[in-house]
Amino acid sequence: MFELAEYIGVIAFAISGFFVGVRSRLDFLGILISIFLTAFGGGIIRDIMVDKSPYSFTHSMPGVIVISVMVLLIIFKFHKKDSIENRPLFILSDSIGLSSFSITGAISAIEANFNLTGVMAISFVAAVGGGIMRDVIINEVPFVFKTGFYGTVSLLVGLLIFILNYINLLNGFTIIFTFILALSIRLFAYYKKWSLPML
Repeated sequence: MFELAEYIGVIAFAISGFFVGVRSRLDFLGILISIFLTAFGGGIIRDIMVDKSPYSFTHSMPGVIVISVMVLLIIFKFHKKDSIENRPLFILSDSIGLSSFSITGAISAIEANFNLTGVMAISFVAAVGGGIMRDVIINEVPFVFKTGFYGTVSLLVGLLIFILNYINLLNGFTIIFTFILALSIRLFAYYKKWSLPML
């Protein structure tokens, strides 16, 4: 389940990173960096925090997936279309990546015997870390800080995974349920324009 969630997240965030790079009018190298940071950044931070070698550095498949996604998006000319930020594919891919990496972060923290705080923190960092790195490098306010119910979803996932593990109900079925629930909340919140209160 971890590898499945990891690969789904890598594909989804690679698509998201591509769109952000194109929207920011980056050159080919810039778009490639945007993709790699978005797809791998959170996972690298996650693995370092739980004292593991980064998954994307020890397995070849994530790199192959990212390059393949980029090539396919270019071939089908997704970089030529307007309104990238509001495109349903961008919102869907980013939401899938958020949900997937929230789950892998929470699972990694549980395997490392972290407490509730640790599980929620790793879930959050895994989900939004790559996007924050990408946005900082291209000189933008990180997406997570200006979009309602984005980082909040990853915290809720961490909480739910921790509870499921605590009551011995963490299994493939409940992980899939958590993924669907997180994805649904994120998409519903986006289209209903839910947001946390501002000070």
